[in-house]
Amino acid sequence: MTETPSNRVVITVLGKNRPGIVAGVTRVLSESNVDIRDITQSIIEDIFTMTLIADLSNAALDFTQLQEGLVAAGEELGVTVEMQREDVFRFMYRL
Repeated sequence: MTETPSNRVVITVLGKNRPGIVAGVTRVLSESNVDIRDITQSIIEDIFTMTLIADLSNAALDFTQLQEGLVAAGEELGVTVEMQREDVFRFMYRL
């Protein structure tokens, strides 16, 4: 499958900083054969934020399954993980 805006997603992570957050979230993506196209993270005092753009073109899981896996990983890590399609994100925020 070719990369298109509808195959790309925006994933946001927010919570109290602790070791293993990046590893836990990216492990789910790696195990699902998801390509991370861009990633940024920031820590303000003890608040951790991360935003990823990922391509699901070759993903082993569908959108819903991947979303459920990320939410479960976030619960284990004590952070909130949200994922939405990039085209929906851009429409919502008029980027």
